[in-house]
Amino acid sequence: MEASWANPPRLQLVRAIGRWSLVALVVNSIIGSGVFGLPSVVAALIGNYSPFAVLAAGAGMSVIIGCFAEVASRFQEAGGPYLYARVAFGRLMGIQTAWMLWLGQVAAPAANANLFVIYLGEFFPHAKDPLPRALILTVLVGLLTFINIRGVRAGTQVSNVFTAAKLVPLVAVVFLGLFVLQHHHWNLATAPMASPSTSQWLKAMLLLVFAYGGFETALAPMSEAKNPRRDAPFALFTALLACTVIYALIQWVVVGVLPDAAHSQRPLADVARLAVGPVGAALVAVGALISFYGYLSAKILAMPRVPFALAEQGDLLKAFAAVHRRFHTPYVSILVFAALIWGLALFGDFKWNVTLSAVARLLYYGVGCAALPILRRKPPEGASAMFHLPAGNFFAALGVILCAVLVTRVDFGQSLILVATIALALVNWAVVARGSTAG
Repeated sequence: MEASWANPPRLQLVRAIGRWSLVALVVNSIIGSGVFGLPSVVAALIGNYSPFAVLAAGAGMSVIIGCFAEVASRFQEAGGPYLYARVAFGRLMGIQTAWMLWLGQVAAPAANANLFVIYLGEFFPHAKDPLPRALILTVLVGLLTFINIRGVRAGTQVSNVFTAAKLVPLVAVVFLGLFVLQHHHWNLATAPMASPSTSQWLKAMLLLVFAYGGFETALAPMSEAKNPRRDAPFALFTALLACTVIYALIQWVVVGVLPDAAHSQRPLADVARLAVGPVGAALVAVGALISFYGYLSAKILAMPRVPFALAEQGDLLKAFAAVHRRFHTPYVSILVFAALIWGLALFGDFKWNVTLSAVARLLYYGVGCAALPILRRKPPEGASAMFHLPAGNFFAALGVILCAVLVTRVDFGQSLILVATIALALVNWAVVARGSTAG
């Protein structure tokens, strides 16, 4: 029994992801569809205070990212949060974390693929019809699957291109908004509102924390990073700084330019439309398509390394650890992950992704923060941290508390799926534990 669940592959993955490619992967993993819709949602909650909430959320996320940066600097294998939890808390917690990571990260790219089709409908009205939609989704997922099976270098290059391409329209919206503000009054003078309640602030922070989420995706393929222990902390903090600046400027422009930002369906497009007319709105729509597909490319590049890591550790069927003889990529894991994305995008509902992703992320973010003091006391194989977080134990506790507070604001309407995922993880653990005992 044990032989069918363990046995790492003989072929090795290729270390081809450099420092700045890792930065691009983190940025690409964070900036997805949220930036094109969340500004109006946050503005509806707390109005013109929302730019300050963006900065506060960035500060809060820096606590969690700081903990992950130190923990990640102790590892150079694939797996990310799964590996950290397994080493710190044991096999059961590692497997549970892996399934939570899987739950949170499979649904999100599927949702982005659906949004791609929706936005494409602005240029091709029949894109949302059943047959064209199925064909478009198949091509979207299939092309990225082919590229990533062919080699991690090609997948990394695609991620780099999409990262640069998705930043162009976001920066353009900021400059267009600033141009409009030079010729119009700031909306704070014409649309004052009462101070938001604590509940409104917490709801806004929850949304914004998850706008900053997704960085953990880039920690999964560390077996293919050139210098993972050194580069992971650098990539995390550099990407967080870049995303905070972009998010804050966009939020400031949206609430400053739009007369009714809270009710805008496409706030970035509306800013561009006010600045340069319909052409600007169309360009933002194209930028949204690039962002959605870039986000999908980051997930297909990185997330198949999680089941690969489980299989390497003997926690999943060894087939998931298979490495292609020619391309040196975990092709079975890539194919399975891509098939799940395609299936969820084709048959799933977009709305339930928010709750599932929120709960899953809060759980494994909390576990990642809690792992920091444990790994300081018992470092993996004696590996010292390449990055040491000042007052790390304090920030680890603060990160766990932050996750616990935010989870109280989550709608647990989809808790059945969460419970099913936890149950599957327990079955997974029971099977591999029995195999180890039998061996």
